Amino acid sequence: MTHALLETLPDEVRQTLRSYVKDTATLFGGVVQSIVLYGSAARGDYLPGRSNLNVMMVLATLELDGLKRYAKAHRRWSAERIVVPLFLTESDLDISRELYPLEYVEMQEHHVVLAGRDPFAGQPVDLGRMAMQCEQEIHGNLLRLRQRFVEGGGTIEAIGILLPLSLTALLPCLRGLYRVLRAPIPSAADLLLPDVSATLQVDAAALQDVWNFKRGVISPGPMEMPRLFERYVSALEQLMRRVKTMRAEGRL
Repeated sequence: MTHALLETLPDEVRQTLRSYVKDTATLFGGVVQSIVLYGSAARGDYLPGRSNLNVMMVLATLELDGLKRYAKAHRRWSAERIVVPLFLTESDLDISRELYPLEYVEMQEHHVVLAGRDPFAGQPVDLGRMAMQCEQEIHGNLLRLRQRFVEGGGTIEAIGILLPLSLTALLPCLRGLYRVLRAPIPSAADLLLPDVSATLQVDAAALQDVWNFKRGVISPGPMEMPRLFERYVSALEQLMRRVKTMRAEGRL
């Protein structure tokens, strides 16, 4: 665990990852081929007390007994904000490159090997598939946002939960669109969002405001929160129309 990016994480997070790798390697034994950190902690977007730690494990064999053993041990790690890992074999990872190009490239370009070898061999993904997945994910994000708004009763509390979750899911799609356009991708979300308006020709001000809300930079009151929700939904709808137009024009 000597990757330079790890040095940007808080000391307690680095210690948690060291203990996690040691215990998990012991738990699974010789079948562990790779333990990889991905997500915000591997991109430089980690927010202490707000972000989770995302881990992928590549195992030589996947057996139910091993997963059951891990399930018992994970109760401890969930308290340290470590999400249940992605458990894959090499075959699973290769299939994922074809079926989920957006997630694959995100992890390929932003990951830290905590143990074992680097499982990403650098094979390219199909950009046409990535463009289609971006469109699907953005539309699905919009549909889920509306549904969960109703499920949450349209309350201020529900909006405060839904907006950061929606933006978190949207960010990989934005980076995916940049990749398909072969545009330079800003290194972090606080640099990406201000650039979206010019690159994708949509009004991204609401996206930036939700990002600032997620980071705790702003705290919208009970009157402003519904307006922020409306602006954010409008921005998603505009982005969806823009992506559809760009695909029809052959730009994506």
